[in-house]
Amino acid sequence: MSKSLVYLSYIFRKQNKMLSQSILTGVRVLRTEARRNIAIVAPALNKASDPIQQLFLDKVKEYKAKSAGGKLVDSNPEIEREIKNELERVAKQFGSDGKTDMLKFPDFKFPDVKIDPISQSAN
Repeated sequence: MSKSLVYLSYIFRKQNKMLSQSILTGVRVLRTEARRNIAIVAPALNKASDPIQQLFLDKVKEYKAKSAGGKLVDSNPEIEREIKNELERVAKQFGSDGKTDMLKFPDFKFPDVKIDPISQSAN
């Protein structure tokens, strides 16, 4: 065989090896990503294969049903009273007039300031 033919076969084998290595790396990455995605999506499908996952899903659904009104879940009058006292204390501390809802994010208003134009006079 000629030297150029041997060299070409060497380069072909080297490139073929690099190509197969990159394909194997890509397959490994895809397998890992597929495993992660299945692990994330499985609870959302509500078909848990693990009893612990199923218990977790049941508790999440129960919590969602209990918190339908936007109120605290499993609260009693004592907890409601504590929350009311804390809100009153914070309102006093930050100077609320009693009409302001302290649970609402404040509205900021920045009025435009009138600026006098600068006039240049030729002196």
